Amino acid sequence: MARQELARFLRDRRERLRPQDIGLPADPHRRTPGLRREEVAELAHMSVDYYTRLEQARGPRPSPRILDGLVGALRLAPAERSHLFRLAGASAPPGVRAVRRVRPHIAQMLLRLPNTAAIVTDAGYDVVAWNPLAQALLGDDLGRHGNLARRRFLGQGRAYESSSAEEFGHIVVARLRRAADRYPRDPALAALLRELGAGSEEFRQIWDERPVHAPGHRTKTIDHPSAGTLRLNCDVLLVPEDDQEVVLITADPGSPAARTIRRLAGAVAS
Repeated sequence: MARQELARFLRDRRERLRPQDIGLPADPHRRTPGLRREEVAELAHMSVDYYTRLEQARGPRPSPRILDGLVGALRLAPAERSHLFRLAGASAPPGVRAVRRVRPHIAQMLLRLPNTAAIVTDAGYDVVAWNPLAQALLGDDLGRHGNLARRRFLGQGRAYESSSAEEFGHIVVARLRRAADRYPRDPALAALLRELGAGSEEFRQIWDERPVHAPGHRTKTIDHPSAGTLRLNCDVLLVPEDDQEVVLITADPGSPAARTIRRLAGAVAS
C-alpha cells in the first residue's frame, strides 16, 4: 500500500510540473502532461529505469539520498518533502538551510491585523516580514538590523529597555540551539552563532546552560523613545513547515498602551 501511495505521489508531482519550471523551453507540441520520466530522472541523478520502477511501485525502498534528489527534481516544498519521506518509510533529515522567505499569504495576513504589530522570524531570528505598526514599535531600521538575536546580545539596531530582556535572552538561545541541531550545514546560521559567541559573554554563558523554552504568551513592558512606557502582550504562532514564528504584539483593551498603539496605527496608516 505504501509503495502505491509513493508511486501516485511521484506521478502526480511530475505531471504538475511544466518544462519551463525547470528551465526548459515551452513546447506547444508536447504530448506528455508535465515532465517526462527521463527528465525527472536526470534532475534527480538516477537512472530512468530506477525512477520508472518507483512510479510503478516496483522499486526498492529509496534511500534518503535518493529521496532528496527527488525533492530537488520535483521542486517539492518543505511540507511535501516531509510527506515524501513518510511515504517512503524514512525519517526526513533536516534541510540544509533555514527557510528565509516568508510565504505570501503569511505576509498578507500581517497587513490585515488592526492595532496589532506583527513580525515573522525565521529559525535564526532574522525578521523576514513585518507590518508598519511593528516598524513603528521596533524601529525604522527593522529591515536593516532585523535579527533579534543580534539586537538582544550585540545591541545592533534600535533597542528598548524591556522588563523581559533577561527571559528573552534565554528564549533566543534555546531557539538558536534547536536551529543549530536542525541545520548543521547552514553557513549563515553558523556565522551568526560565531558572531554572537565572539561578541557577547552573556550569550556564551546562556548557551552553556542549554536553556529550554517553548514559544507562547508573554507580557513585557518597554520604554519606547516617543510613546513612553508600554505594557504589551506577545503571542507566537508557529509556521512549522518553514520553522518560522509569527509574533503578534498587542495591548490589553482599554489600557493606556492600547490607546497608544491605536494612535501609532493611525499615524502609520496616514
